[in-house]
Amino acid sequence: MTKLRAILTAAVLLGGQLALSGPVAARGAPDSFADLAERLAPAVVSITTESFMPNMGKEGMPEFPEGSPFEDLFRQFFERYGDSAPQERIPVALGSGFIIDPNGYVVTNNHVIEQADAIIVRLDNGRELEATVVGVDPKTDIALLKVEADEPLPYVNFGDSSVVRVGDWVLAIGNPFGFGNSVTAGIISARQRDIQSGPYDDYLQTDAPINRGNSGGPLFNMDGEVVGVNTAIYSPSGGSVGIGFAVPSTLVTRIVGQLRDFGRTKRGWLGVRIQAVTPEIAEGFGLPDSGGALVASVTPDGPAERAGLESGDVIVRFDDNPIDEMRELPRVVADTDVGQTVEVVIIRNGQEMTFDVELGELEAFEDQLAAEMGSDGGMTGTKKTPGDVLGMDLVPMNAEIAQQYGLDPASEGLVVVAVAPGSPAERADIAPGDIVLQVGQSPVSAPGDVSSEVDAARDRGAKSVVVLVERAGDAEFRAVSIAE
Repeated sequence: MTKLRAILTAAVLLGGQLALSGPVAARGAPDSFADLAERLAPAVVSITTESFMPNMGKEGMPEFPEGSPFEDLFRQFFERYGDSAPQERIPVALGSGFIIDPNGYVVTNNHVIEQADAIIVRLDNGRELEATVVGVDPKTDIALLKVEADEPLPYVNFGDSSVVRVGDWVLAIGNPFGFGNSVTAGIISARQRDIQSGPYDDYLQTDAPINRGNSGGPLFNMDGEVVGVNTAIYSPSGGSVGIGFAVPSTLVTRIVGQLRDFGRTKRGWLGVRIQAVTPEIAEGFGLPDSGGALVASVTPDGPAERAGLESGDVIVRFDDNPIDEMRELPRVVADTDVGQTVEVVIIRNGQEMTFDVELGELEAFEDQLAAEMGSDGGMTGTKKTPGDVLGMDLVPMNAEIAQQYGLDPASEGLVVVAVAPGSPAERADIAPGDIVLQVGQSPVSAPGDVSSEVDAARDRGAKSVVVLVERAGDAEFRAVSIAE
């Protein structure tokens, strides 16, 4: 995990409805934000999640994110009750959200409500409503909730983040540190930030003060429209230092629409594994510059292979979108409708070529891969989901996986094909494409081997296991937490 990712801390705000508005006109600093804040605050909510916590004794105190306000509370609780601690639902997370529809649809961050047994939405007037999860998208950290009320609820609208400019004023409203609705103001500091939190990073950066507990709240323009969902801050201290990040509304509206319509996302899928075109690679391939995305491998029988793309092709344009950097390609592909046929322009052997590609669905491919992997180490059976083994999806090496990740098919061990956000595996910097060779002193050849070693370590009272991981031909031991 990079140093940047290690100090990214949850922080967010509040947001709106699905139709995008028109361009935002430039304007000077307002005399006061009071009228705007008064109008918007009723649609901003505080979110508390609860989980059922069994009697675990003093040594079983749950882990919390760094700086969580519940850490001291739990420590005192277990010191007082010890092994006699009762079983009950207790609050484990605080965050923010915003109502986007008078019928009770609420947007927040996935990390705010992840693994919750109960979700409580607290309105600005103090009323509390229990929420259900409509759908979540861990890749962008967006979640859509639904609450039931006996009257229409106040709501806010989404604006168009694509027209927001660096220097524009923005307003943030949220629930920092559980204090309830708080209003802060600042400007857009930068656009299209990649903070290495996921494959579709395209954050707005703001200096409007946001802190822990603001996660899931909105970032408003001066027309009172949500242009971003505050998700993270960069902070060595854990508090606001004027560098916050928000998921732009143009991305959020598409995700929220899919979650509301289907209960999940439906992203376009090209079926390639790509890497950056370095100056050295560009020179070796005889390319004019280092722009584009280099195809490292194509998925067998995937959309790209069926259209004729090959390993070594450099994608320079996708459906009228120039691809100047590798990271641009996943975003534009994901934003394209499943089943749509697009023109993909590539450079092969110094020649520009154009292919018509009918996109597949990324989630359907991931589901198929998980189903084929099964729960017994690759045989057909119960579908396996991320997080089954310390947050890792593991599959024995086979020709397809080797080609997909550019690995030696003769390699031993288990290939990591997915890592759950925030899981022990992710915190240990394990990533898709890594090969797990052994756990402790034992070689592993099936996911069940890993589970057995983890269970044995827990039986011994261990708090972590040592995992030998191979990446790009180099093996390294990683300590992975197994605390439950």
